[in-house]
Amino acid sequence: MQKNLQQQSGFTLIEAIMVMTITAVLAAGVAVFLRKPIDGYMDLARRTELSDITDTAVRRISRDLHLALPNSVRLPLAGNSCLEFLPTTNGGRYRADAGSPLAGNVFTTSAALSSFDVFGPLSAAPAAGDLIVVYNLGIAGANAYSRDNMATVGAGTTAALITLNPAMQFPFASPGNRFHVLSGTEQAVFYACTGVGVDAAGNGTGTLFRLSAYGINAAEPAVCPTIATIPANTPILAQNVSACQFTYASGVTERSGLVSMRLGVTKSNEEVNIYHEVHVSNVP
Repeated sequence: MQKNLQQQSGFTLIEAIMVMTITAVLAAGVAVFLRKPIDGYMDLARRTELSDITDTAVRRISRDLHLALPNSVRLPLAGNSCLEFLPTTNGGRYRADAGSPLAGNVFTTSAALSSFDVFGPLSAAPAAGDLIVVYNLGIAGANAYSRDNMATVGAGTTAALITLNPAMQFPFASPGNRFHVLSGTEQAVFYACTGVGVDAAGNGTGTLFRLSAYGINAAEPAVCPTIATIPANTPILAQNVSACQFTYASGVTERSGLVSMRLGVTKSNEEVNIYHEVHVSNVP
């Protein structure tokens, strides 16, 4: 009897090893050509992230400074990693003359005021507890930090009528009949960098905070806030900060000031630095 044998085919162990060896050699060759483009992409993505962080932070600070109360920007007596100012929420012109016929609530410095009319009117009515400042010069007798020229908004205030509670006698009138509105909740604002530096891994160690709602302090700050004095849940604008510096020049004519900012962020030895200047109106 003849026996039929079924033929079987497949890879031998030697053939499989040869295929794996050749595949590994080809993969290594391809990896050599792909490594630089991949590294370049990762570096570009990291630089883009760092640029976005720094650009967003300085733009936020710039937006706030454009709304700063005239002559309210100040730096601490020691250190340049922070600055303080009083942000405004609104502003307008007050009635300085009763007109003809005699009517209306006129602003005056000769007596304590409980209300005055607004020419405009305002885009929105100030809330009770907000603050009204008239002719802030940033000097003794006309300094909003000392509340020399600051009053509190009372109930019944509208976009056309400001009521004050308690009544306030302002020391000076504004040559342009101008007044500014500050938030009674936010009040002053501090932008402060803490822990600025670079660690052994090439990462920035600093953090940029935005502090607010801590009150209005008459005394000029002696030093910048530290991480130990910053309350929990304070908004963070940037992390991995490796450089942070603020300077302020009030201007020769005192009509405008210039805030200069330098902010650097570092990750994995990749650093992005931004230098930005903001003009601040000091016309009260």
